[in-house]
Amino acid sequence: MKELDPIQKRLLEEVAGLHKVPVGAYNIRANGESAGRVSTANIEIVPKEDGAGIDIHIKPKTKNESVHIPVVLTKTGLREVVYNDFYIGEDADVVIVAGCGIDNCGNQDSEHDGIHRFYLEKNARVKYVEKHFGSGEGKGKRILNPGTEVYMKEGSTMEMEMVQIKGVDNTNRITTAELDKDAKLLVRERLMTHGDQNALSTYVVKLNGDGSKADVVSRSVAKDNSYQKFNAKLVGNAACSGHTECDSIIMDNGNILAVPGLEANNTNAALVHEAAIGKIAGDQIIKLMTLGLTESEAEEQIINGFLK
Repeated sequence: MKELDPIQKRLLEEVAGLHKVPVGAYNIRANGESAGRVSTANIEIVPKEDGAGIDIHIKPKTKNESVHIPVVLTKTGLREVVYNDFYIGEDADVVIVAGCGIDNCGNQDSEHDGIHRFYLEKNARVKYVEKHFGSGEGKGKRILNPGTEVYMKEGSTMEMEMVQIKGVDNTNRITTAELDKDAKLLVRERLMTHGDQNALSTYVVKLNGDGSKADVVSRSVAKDNSYQKFNAKLVGNAACSGHTECDSIIMDNGNILAVPGLEANNTNAALVHEAAIGKIAGDQIIKLMTLGLTESEAEEQIINGFLK
């Protein structure tokens, strides 16, 4: 693996929890180029012929293995689009850790658009963790536009943890999923915006098979003058069950728009949506202040607990 500079190493730690070269399969991308790639006996990572991404093939029945595919950008003005395709074999059970960190100290915008497509075979299980982080004192923006497509065959399970807590100026997350019989999708999104940041999250989940289930939940905090939009649509095309929820804290001059959507095309589709937006309760702050915290420290503690 290529030697990374201290800033790149810090970004890797933020988005992928890596302090050293990970165990197992990995593909690390830095400033638009491969910084390291390793396959294993059960997980093969193959670069696309045009260089704009990778294909990850996970053999059937692969258990207790992981794939790390983080991206770091430290060059101002760098913009890239990367396509990564994951083929998860029947009865496999793996963890996939992605994420992107941008440190922009220049005056030009830096942008990474990662398009990930997942193809889960029968009874496959995947835990997918995607974290986004931005830093740097430059005037150039840090822009991340992730696109995720999930195609789930009978009995497969996908658990998605989508996290963006700090430093990303603009993001437009689009996630689509199609579930066959008895497939299960669980999404947990955690998001915080501040300053003049904008964050758009769109989820469209099609429940096509009998017994399919989806649970899409977002927790977010909008500070300062930031803007968020959460748009989640569940489409019930079979005897299925689905739940979508947006739970948000609004602060300062923040703006949050929640647009839950349900479409039932089968009489046995059971779909539910919930949405709640509000400020931090004053009695919570007062209680923590009686324990010796300042008002700002109390707010921080409440927010940290809310976004866990």
